[in-house]
Amino acid sequence: MTNPALEIRHLTKRFGATTAVDDLDLVVPSGSFFGLVGPNGAGKTTTLSMATGLLRPDGGTVSIHGVDVWTDLVKAKSLVGNLSDGVRLFDRLTGLQLITYAGLLYGMDRATVATRAADLLAMLDLEGAGSTLVVDYSAGMTKKIALACALVHAPQLLVLDEPFESVDPVSAANIRDILEGFVKSGGTVIVSSHVMDLVQRMCDHVAVIDKGRVVVSGTIDEVRAGGSLEDRFVELVGGRNTGEGPEWLRLS
Repeated sequence: MTNPALEIRHLTKRFGATTAVDDLDLVVPSGSFFGLVGPNGAGKTTTLSMATGLLRPDGGTVSIHGVDVWTDLVKAKSLVGNLSDGVRLFDRLTGLQLITYAGLLYGMDRATVATRAADLLAMLDLEGAGSTLVVDYSAGMTKKIALACALVHAPQLLVLDEPFESVDPVSAANIRDILEGFVKSGGTVIVSSHVMDLVQRMCDHVAVIDKGRVVVSGTIDEVRAGGSLEDRFVELVGGRNTGEGPEWLRLS
């Protein structure tokens, strides 16, 4: 049997008295387009940071295609491309230099990196910005160059935390096409997003995380149970205020 793209067992992380991830189990099938959703503070980013070797867990195990992340960190990181929300880039490099730097870090030769960097800049509509310092990029351009750095070594698993935030609709459509092609070729994508409609349209599997635990996980159809993913999400995590707001806010 093929190993799951990502397998998490009993993952735990505490920050002082706060338990951010609480004995979490999650299996992401190989070749899936997997959505990870949850309210703010649910533990999504912390989980993905531990899953990709950026943050050491307090307990539990993580494996990527059968490779234990915290036993063989270098091998595991070679299998994954990571776009983390809020992580600073080396923004005093140009876009081309940043992609090249990322490729060389993965041990690629310069000729291959140069070819792939040119392809990625063209694919993400950044050809005209390749010689511009990343510090001068817009928020959307910065997101796209970070995605290029995650793709340059042709990983087997892509882990993307809010990849469409600040990205214009045309660029978002192009990125979706790229990701769908990657999955069709045998890759696996994990997308963390707050946009339920996007996850429902784009993903074939989804997990809902709340209070550091997986509430439900399965195919999109299994999880949404005949309704919309947004309605099912609200039903699972609660917290919806059905009132119309205070009297003074209504104009008539």
